[in-house]
Amino acid sequence: MLDYNQPVDRAGPEAQRKPQAGFNVLELANLLWRRKVAITAAALLGATLAVTFGKSVTPRYTATAQLYVDPRELQLVDRELTPRAQDVSGMSMVVESQARLITSNSVLLQVIQQAGLDKDPEFGGGDGTSLMSSLLGLIGLHPRAPSAAETKEVQLAALEALNRHITIRKTEKSFIVDVEVWSTAPAKAAMLANTLTNAYLAESRNSQASAARRATNDLSSRLKELRERLRNAETALATYKAQNNFVGTQDALISDQQLSASNQRLSAARAATMDAQARLDQIEASRRTAADAGAIPEALQSPTIANLRAQYADARKKYAEQAGELGPRHPALRQTEKQVEDLKRTINEEIDRFAQSAKNDLTRARDFEASLNRALEAQKRQSVQLSQAAVRLRELEREADASRDVYQSFLKRSRETEEQESLNTSAARVIGEATVPQRRSFPPAMSLFAMIGFVFGAIAASGWFVAAELLFAGATAPAPTPARPQRTPAPDATRAPQRARPSEASPPQPASRAPDVERIPLELAAPPLQPAMVEKPLIEKPLIARFQEADVIHTLGAILATGGGIDLTRLGWPTLRPGFPLTTLLNAWRDMRAAVARRAGGRAMPVIALVGAGKTTGRSVTALNFALAAARDGARVLMIDADHQVRALSNKVIRPGKSEPSRLGWLSIGSKDAREIKTINGISVLPAAEGDAGKAADAIRKAIAQARSSGGYDLVILDGPAMPLSAGGRKLLDDIDSLVAVLPTSLDVNDSLEEILTALGPAERKLVGVVLDELTPAIQTRQRGKQYA
Repeated sequence: MLDYNQPVDRAGPEAQRKPQAGFNVLELANLLWRRKVAITAAALLGATLAVTFGKSVTPRYTATAQLYVDPRELQLVDRELTPRAQDVSGMSMVVESQARLITSNSVLLQVIQQAGLDKDPEFGGGDGTSLMSSLLGLIGLHPRAPSAAETKEVQLAALEALNRHITIRKTEKSFIVDVEVWSTAPAKAAMLANTLTNAYLAESRNSQASAARRATNDLSSRLKELRERLRNAETALATYKAQNNFVGTQDALISDQQLSASNQRLSAARAATMDAQARLDQIEASRRTAADAGAIPEALQSPTIANLRAQYADARKKYAEQAGELGPRHPALRQTEKQVEDLKRTINEEIDRFAQSAKNDLTRARDFEASLNRALEAQKRQSVQLSQAAVRLRELEREADASRDVYQSFLKRSRETEEQESLNTSAARVIGEATVPQRRSFPPAMSLFAMIGFVFGAIAASGWFVAAELLFAGATAPAPTPARPQRTPAPDATRAPQRARPSEASPPQPASRAPDVERIPLELAAPPLQPAMVEKPLIEKPLIARFQEADVIHTLGAILATGGGIDLTRLGWPTLRPGFPLTTLLNAWRDMRAAVARRAGGRAMPVIALVGAGKTTGRSVTALNFALAAARDGARVLMIDADHQVRALSNKVIRPGKSEPSRLGWLSIGSKDAREIKTINGISVLPAAEGDAGKAADAIRKAIAQARSSGGYDLVILDGPAMPLSAGGRKLLDDIDSLVAVLPTSLDVNDSLEEILTALGPAERKLVGVVLDELTPAIQTRQRGKQYA
């Protein structure tokens, strides 16, 4: 039999007549088809043996409890005993240290004591009620109690066994720690997980209380010495003050107060002296100039001067009247003139008394000023002496203040640490108690065992039959017979297998074969057609892909990468499993993208839109995974949220306080809050535009044109628009290259497809593929309690 993979043998006829020892694909398929009954029986036997082995294995049940270990502890007092981690790396180290503390010997020994694992046979202990112990108890004899060494050995064995049953998993970039404990009994597994978390929390509280107690004891042991030091310093200060006459109030010394008061009194006395001198000078000046007595302020204030001046004025008036009537020698005129002279002399005498009084006031003021000046000088000398003695006084005061501050600080800190013994500042808490597991974690389901046994049984039987056929063919090879040489032209070499051995033609193979599993190239299936014989259909048949639970993993929502950008696989939606590049789904999506590239007509950046019926998020989830599959194959993808009403993708990517869209990208679709967002998955996301459907469609068309002009992307994927289509959505679909319909299997597939085709209208010619969304809805997924990645 000829093998086209081998080079043409130019040797003689004997070498060409040598039988071949191998098989081609058709012969191998023919052999296996003939032995299908035996292979099936072997596969069933393998499945039976696998199920029997699975039934004989002791099952394990795993219970999981979740702890929230926050390194940022509660600040119940102003000053904590231990500093807190500030940076991210320090917080991560604290959480990892706490996770390691969960499996420490002190915590596990508490679990062993509380759960009685030292008497559990699963953990290497005995139940204490063996047959020999029961027989001895019947006759009145009791076995001896185990010694301390034996008890310690049993506890160490239980500790080692319990450590193997525990698995601690820390969720990346979070403070969540999963505590997994497995056991042969489901209730025991849940009990051990909850006991372990409670023992860890108790150990954490005890460690904090122990640290506070040690700090309190250390501080209290120093308080007595500090109190004695403070008492000595204050005694020395008081003695020195008494010896040097440092007597005063709380603010200043009495000597300083007296000096200040004397200085103020001296200033007042000097002012009084100057005032008396000025008053005397004014009186003397008035007397020298013979001015009127009323010009002196003292004269104006004196009632005597005022009365004399009134009498003087009356006498002058009377003299003036008599001088006009009487002669100059008249006795009455002379008497009146004498009266005027007497009044004037009396006024001058009164002014002289004012001058003498001013002189006396000046003399008294000068004497008082001199006495105050002498007293001030004496106080100054005393103040200088006290200032020299105050140097030592201040030194003693500083020593007393320092001792007082240290003592008060230690006393306050001692009281704080004493109160912290009863405070729990740890932020660690149980956020999910372990429940009794309903399914075992090991061994897997019997269906998986049956499948593995079936596959291995079929492979073993197939390999046995192939090896036996090869050995039998080598042992019973026919003798070489002379053959007539034939001259066969090289182009007809493809028909040589049909002429060589017509009796060994294989039976017809089944015609039904999945197009996405095996495709025969056109050049091997039939001779090439002439260009005139190739007819392109008006509407190309869409490709069909099944989007199943086996293709994805579920992630916890709202976990975004910090410091490295946004991770689209951490939005809370199911995303493609890592690896597995040759799955049926990925191959179907690659064929869809190839069809999109053909529809694009040579454009460098084809545009494809994913549309779907219903109000679920299945379309957005499918669009996200479609983009992740393209990015995994090396394409630069721009993903646009074209559903401006629901905004499912935009709400997942843009979170308040988590991103700043104005600094994430250059591409914009018309608003400050809707800019291009770079992700770590090789995908750029353009959120939904604001406004009505028409404005949103125009903004998206403008963004696509801008992206094409820049040449920075290989593919544009639109999530939407939503059904039913608006006028703006129809205009948007007119400018795209291809469409992919997403049909959720939770709804009627035929009705959904009919609804999409009716809404598309003429645009249905752009449909290149259909994705059957077989993912479980989000509500059912939460109820099932799947494991999240």
